[in-house]
Amino acid sequence: RVPQLKVSKPKLAADMENGVEGDEAVCVLGGFADSDSAESRALIAGLSESHLVDKDREKATERFLFIMDKYQEQPHLLDPHLEWMLNMLLEQIRSEQSPPPLVHLAFKFLYVISKVRGHKIFMQLLPHEVSDVHPVLDLLSRQNPKDHQTWETRYMLLLWLSMTCLIPFDLSRLDGHLTSESGQAREPIMDRILAIAKSYLTVCDSSRDAASILVSKFLTRLDVKQKRLGDFLDWSLTIMSQTHDLTMEGTVMLDGALQSLAQLFKHGKRDDFLLYAPTVLQCLDKRRLAESNQTVLRKLGIKLVQRLGLTLLKPRLAKWRYQRGSRSLAANLSQPTKVTEQAQSKVENGDLEQATQEEDYDIPEEIENVIEQLLVGLKDKETIVRWSAAKGIGRVTGRLPVELADEVVASVLECFSFQETDNAWHGGCLALAELGRRGLLLPSRLPDVVPLILKALMYDEKRGACSVGTNVRDSACYVCWAFARAYDPVELKPFVTQIASALVITTVFDRNVNCRRAASAAFQENVGRQGTFPHGIDILTLADYYAVGNLSNCYQMIRSIRELATKALHSLTPQAPEYMANIVLPQLLTMATNMDLHGRHGAILACAEIIYALYKLGSPTDRPVTDFLSAGSVEELKCIHQKVSLCHLGFGGELMRPSVCALIEKMSLSRMPFHKDPIIVGWQWLIDDSLKSLHLFSSGARQGIKESAVSALSALCQEYYQVKPDVADPDMQEQLVTQYIAGLRSPEVLTRCGCALALGSLPRFMIRSKLQQILEGLQEICRITQKDVTFAESRKDAATAIAQVYATAGVSTQGSPDSFLCLNNVTKVYGALLDCMNDYTTDSRGDVGSWVREAAMTSLMDVTFLVVASDPELLTPDCERMMCCLAQQAAEKIDRCRAHAGTIFLDLLHSKNPVVPHIPHREELLAIFPVDRAVPLNWKAPSEAFPHITQLLRLPRYQYHTLLGLTVSVGGLTASTVCFSSQSLFDYLKGIQQDRHMLEQFSATLLQIFRDHLSNDRVFIPLLKMLDQMLARGCFDGFTSEENHMFCIDILALCKEGIKRSKDVEKLRSSFIQTEFFQGEVRKKVLFQLLLLLCHPYPVIRKTTASQVYEMLLMYDDVIDPAVMDEVMTELSDTNWEGDLTMVRSHRNQLCDLLGVQRPTVVAKVTDGQSSAKSGQL
Repeated sequence: RVPQLKVSKPKLAADMENGVEGDEAVCVLGGFADSDSAESRALIAGLSESHLVDKDREKATERFLFIMDKYQEQPHLLDPHLEWMLNMLLEQIRSEQSPPPLVHLAFKFLYVISKVRGHKIFMQLLPHEVSDVHPVLDLLSRQNPKDHQTWETRYMLLLWLSMTCLIPFDLSRLDGHLTSESGQAREPIMDRILAIAKSYLTVCDSSRDAASILVSKFLTRLDVKQKRLGDFLDWSLTIMSQTHDLTMEGTVMLDGALQSLAQLFKHGKRDDFLLYAPTVLQCLDKRRLAESNQTVLRKLGIKLVQRLGLTLLKPRLAKWRYQRGSRSLAANLSQPTKVTEQAQSKVENGDLEQATQEEDYDIPEEIENVIEQLLVGLKDKETIVRWSAAKGIGRVTGRLPVELADEVVASVLECFSFQETDNAWHGGCLALAELGRRGLLLPSRLPDVVPLILKALMYDEKRGACSVGTNVRDSACYVCWAFARAYDPVELKPFVTQIASALVITTVFDRNVNCRRAASAAFQENVGRQGTFPHGIDILTLADYYAVGNLSNCYQMIRSIRELATKALHSLTPQAPEYMANIVLPQLLTMATNMDLHGRHGAILACAEIIYALYKLGSPTDRPVTDFLSAGSVEELKCIHQKVSLCHLGFGGELMRPSVCALIEKMSLSRMPFHKDPIIVGWQWLIDDSLKSLHLFSSGARQGIKESAVSALSALCQEYYQVKPDVADPDMQEQLVTQYIAGLRSPEVLTRCGCALALGSLPRFMIRSKLQQILEGLQEICRITQKDVTFAESRKDAATAIAQVYATAGVSTQGSPDSFLCLNNVTKVYGALLDCMNDYTTDSRGDVGSWVREAAMTSLMDVTFLVVASDPELLTPDCERMMCCLAQQAAEKIDRCRAHAGTIFLDLLHSKNPVVPHIPHREELLAIFPVDRAVPLNWKAPSEAFPHITQLLRLPRYQYHTLLGLTVSVGGLTASTVCFSSQSLFDYLKGIQQDRHMLEQFSATLLQIFRDHLSNDRVFIPLLKMLDQMLARGCFDGFTSEENHMFCIDILALCKEGIKRSKDVEKLRSSFIQTEFFQGEVRKKVLFQLLLLLCHPYPVIRKTTASQVYEMLLMYDDVIDPAVMDEVMTELSDTNWEGDLTMVRSHRNQLCDLLGVQRPTVVAKVTDGQSSAKSGQL
């Protein structure tokens, strides 16, 4: 049995049969839901009321659209309900009491139903009695073709009129007396309908499409075609010959004429139109629509051409066509090898069999022209034109003799030339699929067709920086899907392995999701229909339609695919080493120097992986890798970088540099015998040049180039720069160390990065006796100076390199600081990394200092574990500061940094092998962060992290740094961080309210942070915000309730000092903390400072200050004399504090007099001689 899989088709097949794209999974409905039916009935019944108000009308329309759109994929579910919906709407349309807006709204609902179900089905339900002709015609005559709001009404009326034209009576019988009561002649109905049809063929909305349907129904009537068909064709041909497509009006007229002609030749009888077909074809040739810039006109031209061809050819069913016979999946699976020989002699349609004539008959000479135009249409630049041409090829070929049909197939196969564009390949695939599914591509042609389809499945042509071919590969999958349904398994059996392999490769590796899904669907169709695909069910289970659509299951980047392919070659090499060395490697070496950039990239990487795999294969027996390789291969491998050197400095450098560096690394690891060879100098130059040229490449490629160059450098030094084991070549050691240390001072930040990581990658023998020099160079670029403040990347990589250097050098307590991490330099190393923890540099990219802090944290952990493993006592002076800095970072606002710091903090705390000594308050920390915690702490979640980290405030040695980290979180901007951090902090403060000692200790720590960061806005502004929340929540009521408490005095003094001469509006506004809670003389000082700010140069500060003073006086009526209270409040509220400063100053002075406060005086500025208010110096 076939498993319950999605029965899907390639995208193009789905487009053909459903008219929609099948990317989304279809929700299968069981029927028109009762709730939808009831709601639809209520909406239609309520139109008489909802049309009165625009809002209700739009609401009803949108709701009805929502209900109907659910059935776009399964419109047949509406069939049992179409009749009652149509009757309810027509009842309102026909009612004489219905106003025009209601009629238009009813027609809009009819259009929605028609759009979902399809006009071909829905229009058949429209009433088409004799009594309907005049009302519909009269209503249509009253419409305004230029009213763009009611085009749905005209569209549906034209469809309705086209149905009434099917009445089996001569239309002249409906004219009655053609003389009206006023004596004027009336126009016959036939002329009225034709005039309306012509007028709507030239409008620019969808009514034009309905008018073409009306023409096809009307002019094919027996009574009308005898009198009006010739005239209409003359009118259409006149428009085609005299109208230009350079204007919108001309394009619309040509569209209408072409649509109507295509519909006429499609629905009319061949005998009626055969006489006109050559004339129309001749006019179409002269019009040269294939050269038009309008896609829709080219498509309609192709459509009309194929209809003319079908008219010129006799309707017949080709005897020679291939018929598969049984289409049952169950039959195919139960008898996969059964040959249905009898099916070839059967003809499915009896009526068409009667029309079949002799095989040999004269083919009109115009058919050659028709086929030529269709073949040209296969190469059109637009898909819809190619698709129409492909269908035309299939239809016309089905009426040709076998010899001519085979010539058509041969012409289609000419599209599959690499001299043709991707458009021709795509059109050719569509045509082959059409021919195959119609049985017109005989099995004898399969040996010619299948290889071309396999090439199309892999088609990918580069155009500049991008590539084309997605549509070709998708259509090739459609061909495979169509062949699965068209041919008996015996016919496709010789090609099964090839087709199956190609489809699997496309399913798994194609970078386009539609192609992967199309290939999967085609593979599934072959498994079900053919039953001969090897391992079909197993493959489908792993790579079905949905699985390949998931990006995590498939390979998206071409570069990644090439890299994974090279890893696969590495794994395959041990299975066939001789084959890889003698067959595969020479081919790759040829590819490594050809003109295809991507091919070079993949080939060089593959060479590197195969060489390294061969080395590992021979390593256990000490067999050198050169034993596997020919002398020519060794020489070519050695010189690859020279042959592709021109690519290193071009656009291909982003691909070639990492690949050549990878080759150097693998050949060094494979111990290739190039010692003392001049080629090593070239390799070293390439690595150095890559590290110095990082700034020339795109940001996405820099990291890969840097990492590959550093890895190559390490391997190269390890193999070729030792004069004897563990002894460096002194010349190369001096050259490289000096060169990279000099590069640390480069004006290019990325050059600094590359040199820092290069120093970190050097082997132990290369840095021995140079360690102190290296540390000083790395330490220097870790410091922030004015000229390189934005070089955060170099500081990050330097912090990383410090740990790498000392991990390589090792630990020796009494060793030389020039060769080991020892007692004499451990404090210096920790100092450099801990200083990096204070890097809070920001630029347009945000807090770039966080990169440095994270790298420093990682390096601190690595160095700590390194030291603890050798001599834990070396940590004594540095461990406390490290843990405090980690606690600070774990309390800060950036989730990523907090998580990184918290993880490292716990790793150090919980480490058992080895145990990190000298951690302050270890027992208390283990109580807060137990080792056996069931669920790991999610440091990125503020709701989990802050309740734990605030508990460190109880520990004296951690209090300062923890509170410093909490300050920027509580006073930050991110709502979730502010919420959970402040709540955790206030919960802690609430718990120590009764402990005077702890509260005083906390306040002292807070004041110390205040003093230390007066000039640091990163901390000062959040600190003011946090302090304002603390005072508002009464966290320091024990201090503020006392008169002139030192805490209050210090807070006021620090606020004054912090905002002195500041022009930062945010900083000034943050200083308005809840100081009105202070008692005694402090409150008066607060009032004086507020009065000073009432004359601040910034209007927004003056306005904010006035509001603050107003609120303060409302809350504390003991500040001023009650006799002047009303006057003061009036002055504060009525004065325009954002007005002219001179006027504001007079009002401020008046307030000073009322409040009994000394007026501030204006002092002269010494620097520029201009006067300035004392308030400006606050």
